[in-house]
Amino acid sequence: MLRAIAVRAGLSRSGQLVAPSVCRAMSSTAGDSNSLVLTEEVGSKGVITLNRPKALNAINLEMVRLIYDAMKQWESTKSVVIVKSVGDKAFCAGGDVRAITETSNVELARKFFSTEYRLNALIGSYRPTYIAFIDGITMGGGVGLSVHGKYRIATERTMFAMPETAIGLFPDVGGGYFLPRLEGKLGLYLGLTGFRLKGRDVHKAGVATHYVESKNLAALEQQLLATTSGAEVESVLDRFSEKRDAGAEFVLAKQLQQINQCFSAPTVEAIFQQLERDGSEWAQNTLKLLHKMSPTSMVVTQKQLELGGKMNLKTCLKMEYRLAVHHAIDSDFKEGVRALLIDRDQKPRWNPATLAEVDPARIEQFFGPLPDGDELQFEEEGPKASL
Repeated sequence: MLRAIAVRAGLSRSGQLVAPSVCRAMSSTAGDSNSLVLTEEVGSKGVITLNRPKALNAINLEMVRLIYDAMKQWESTKSVVIVKSVGDKAFCAGGDVRAITETSNVELARKFFSTEYRLNALIGSYRPTYIAFIDGITMGGGVGLSVHGKYRIATERTMFAMPETAIGLFPDVGGGYFLPRLEGKLGLYLGLTGFRLKGRDVHKAGVATHYVESKNLAALEQQLLATTSGAEVESVLDRFSEKRDAGAEFVLAKQLQQINQCFSAPTVEAIFQQLERDGSEWAQNTLKLLHKMSPTSMVVTQKQLELGGKMNLKTCLKMEYRLAVHHAIDSDFKEGVRALLIDRDQKPRWNPATLAEVDPARIEQFFGPLPDGDELQFEEEGPKASL
């Protein structure tokens, strides 16, 4: 999916006059169009813009650090922080996993995942009101930049997915925390299949908090930057957003009962059996989709979401850091990236190739301590913090 796309210079003000209170005071990076992350300070508000449109705004280690640094700098001085992106194709198509797998550098993987997960945790507990404009493709790392914040604004161009099982990984960036908290077993279904939700369905699923037509984002941003209280922010968002039940029926509405029944099974193998017993066209299509995924990744994901549903965000991210580093050391991750993103032959050679061959002891190792004991820690924790 990493292909060149047209760069949109910025959101138009639609000819509207900007009130003096929201005239933009540019920060040092706002005038540097080459920076991968642009930041602006608008009085007591901050705006962060992902600026890597040719890579669908996929985030690399440098971008994660820039976002984290800006957010920490504004943590005690801003009331609202808006996160958006350049271009109309993608908010953020994910993390730059090619850089990690092509070098086979476990240390690079450690640095990327630990920094990214600390950013996810910061978003989840951020004091300023955090608002993400998830306009366009929002997958993987882009989900982590948005779902833990207070407000997520979807548009008709939004395409949400957590497709990690297709590349031999698992739905990380706190996926183990937010997916189990969606309605019924919808989160597990999305995490195992990588099913893509689009437009209003992202709102109806509970992934987005609001739905706004993309043509209205500029006016929405302008009014958010002019707010003076949290209540006013809520009022502005409600005024611009459609009601959750507006428009066509949720794309998965007719399958929710089947999803809940089949994906409530205690193991991935049992989920397959339930789908086979169901026998409907939907169940058969779901089985075809699941057969393409890494068997190991699916088993890891099912356990991750089962555990994560009982954890707070930071504890879940610690668990996911263990999983991520173990995957960087030895898993289907590199092979999945090769097959889908590098060679693009769409023919990953999973090891093992079937669910029946997945070793439960190996699955437990993924969740176990890291070889050198170097666990994920957050700033406020002491050196002996552990999962």
